[in-house]
Amino acid sequence: MAGYQPGFFLSEYVWRLPAFPEDLSVPGGFYLLTLDTSRKFKQSLEELNYNIMCGICGCGQEDGTVTIKKVGEHTSSPADAPVAHMHKHGHHHHHHRHHGNEIGNEKVLQIEQDILGKNNLLAERNRGYFEAKNILTLNLVSSPGSGKTALLERTLTELKDEIPCYVIEGDQQTSNDASRIAATGAEVVQINTGKGCHLEADMVNTAVKKLSPSENSLLFIENVGNLVCPAMFDLGEAVRVVIISVTEGEDKPIKYPDMFHSSQLCIINKIDLLPYVSFDIEKVKEYAGQVSHITEFIELSATTGEGMDQWYDWLRARVRPQR
Repeated sequence: MAGYQPGFFLSEYVWRLPAFPEDLSVPGGFYLLTLDTSRKFKQSLEELNYNIMCGICGCGQEDGTVTIKKVGEHTSSPADAPVAHMHKHGHHHHHHRHHGNEIGNEKVLQIEQDILGKNNLLAERNRGYFEAKNILTLNLVSSPGSGKTALLERTLTELKDEIPCYVIEGDQQTSNDASRIAATGAEVVQINTGKGCHLEADMVNTAVKKLSPSENSLLFIENVGNLVCPAMFDLGEAVRVVIISVTEGEDKPIKYPDMFHSSQLCIINKIDLLPYVSFDIEKVKEYAGQVSHITEFIELSATTGEGMDQWYDWLRARVRPQR
């Protein structure tokens, strides 16, 4: 993988805070702190009421709410009311200047530590539930417009009589995609993240309670269209599937390495357009090999159906009734 290392879950912090002593400084004006050293500054950060996660992904949510509901459902009861966004946005959140992550005279440039403990804990709880009920859960991630929803529509239509399928749809606004999925006959829950740029484990947990998927089934989670922030959030899935289309360019893996590094399968969609675009399939595989462990690629067209049998065989091999 050409020495590539993912950028989110390391054991040290890299900060720039002017108040830090000079003997901690390293070239470039940064300060390298071990976990023990950084504890001395934890209280001051808390007093600043600065949400670290929002500073990294910029997913500021002014009202702190996310809407999760089944198609046709109304948020008229407390159980159906919007749920809190996992990020803890303090009452001074409106003072945070996400541009450059500046806070007064102090500036956090980069934090490379597992700051996602709460999310990861709930993701493991989700994973335990899925494994106990033998629910194969796939987290579908991609840029907007790669064809995730079209792929799901065709998959659900052609497999619905063979495998029980459920869907969680993630979008910032509207239930357009959930309505398309519901038209196939599959049960679907829509998550609208508002200003959020990704799904989180608590959102999936709430959505699954609404879906109540049966044992020995298949759950598709269509994440918000974004190849950056969703890479950071484990949802409890068994497999993360990254989808790219031939209209996007073959350098996607090296432009967005963390997403490819965290995925196990790559689907190359819209191959029916190959005669009309400049796209080198072997090159995209080469780039993916530089930044990830992905060894499985499925080339298909959700529009024409070409290559879909390979996708279905991949699914069938992994959805097996428990004995």
